[in-house]
Amino acid sequence: MSTASASQQTGAAVPPGMIARAGEGHVGAGVTLGAGALVHESAYVDSGAVIGAGSRVWHFCHVNGGAVIGARCSLGQNVVVMNGVTVGDNARIQNNVSLYEGVELEDDVFCGPSMVFTNVINPRSSVSRKHEYQRTLVRRGASIGANATIVCGVTIGRHAFIGAGAVITRDVPDYALMAGVPARRMGWMSEAGHRLEVVGPYAADAAAEELRCPGTGRRYLRRGDVVTPVEEQQ
Repeated sequence: MSTASASQQTGAAVPPGMIARAGEGHVGAGVTLGAGALVHESAYVDSGAVIGAGSRVWHFCHVNGGAVIGARCSLGQNVVVMNGVTVGDNARIQNNVSLYEGVELEDDVFCGPSMVFTNVINPRSSVSRKHEYQRTLVRRGASIGANATIVCGVTIGRHAFIGAGAVITRDVPDYALMAGVPARRMGWMSEAGHRLEVVGPYAADAAAEELRCPGTGRRYLRRGDVVTPVEEQQ
């Protein structure tokens, strides 16, 4: 398949300052650009990188050659994506975020401005620990607030919500609302991004608790630290 975008194939205009074809500007000839993907002229995308259909790479970004970015993603100003990083579809990476080797983001992940990932537990400038990089997985639909820090080696669950400035040092359950230093669970969040309200005991299981999203009315079931939409229990 040609690396040319759909906009060029159909003759549609490319916005000023944007690049839609591999081999132009700072976009390497060996970059794969999906249909409609655009890269700002100030950004660098190295050969071997994959940018999915409809994605946008904005000012002063650097996407390394081994990175894979999904469809409909947005990489804000000054984002760095290192070799081996994978980003799912519809992810939003805000300004000044670095995705280091070992980081994996699933679909619909939001990374707030200047939040931080790490990939080594005990770094020393004088000691090479490239063979000790730890995997950090952010599951589908999770949001990470501005200036939060994610210490490497953890998994952030589906639709979890990490508050601004929080420091995550351990795995986070699905739908959990986390805040503080180090972060602790403050409650639960819906897929729509609202704090879940307690409705009462779950009718089918007295040991469980029913929760409700105040924004959508959707019901959730909590058993211990496991939260799932009620319809998944049917």
